[in-house]
Amino acid sequence: MTDSTASRPRPVYRNIHVTQILGYRLPPAGIVSILHRISGALMFVLLPFVVWLFDVSLSSEISYERFTSAFSAGVGFLPGFVMKLVALALIWAYLLHFIAGLRHLWMDMSHSVSREVGHVSALVTLGLSTLLTLALAVRLFF
Repeated sequence: MTDSTASRPRPVYRNIHVTQILGYRLPPAGIVSILHRISGALMFVLLPFVVWLFDVSLSSEISYERFTSAFSAGVGFLPGFVMKLVALALIWAYLLHFIAGLRHLWMDMSHSVSREVGHVSALVTLGLSTLLTLALAVRLFF
């Protein structure tokens, strides 16, 4: 050992505290990983809403009219705008989860697990899911 390596202190790795989470800078791959889990949980929580949408939209012409009026006039105490926001959250969750799943499949099949490939594919996942969500939001709200 040389004197320069012997005199340097070893790095200390500590777990971050909950209060430090907002200041912690995650790489894009970490952000996509967390959002993949959040979107999966959101789709699971919104599953009764999806079943209701499917049932009401296919039962009859009258129920389909109720379905379309839910997004314009609302349901119960919820205005139509809130229904559209819930639908948009579901759209975002599905698109991000689907694209991130394709990213994981592609990385598994091609054995592309380098830092650079993970960084670029995470940025593509975030960008593509955001653009598709914005395009569908324009269609949903206007």
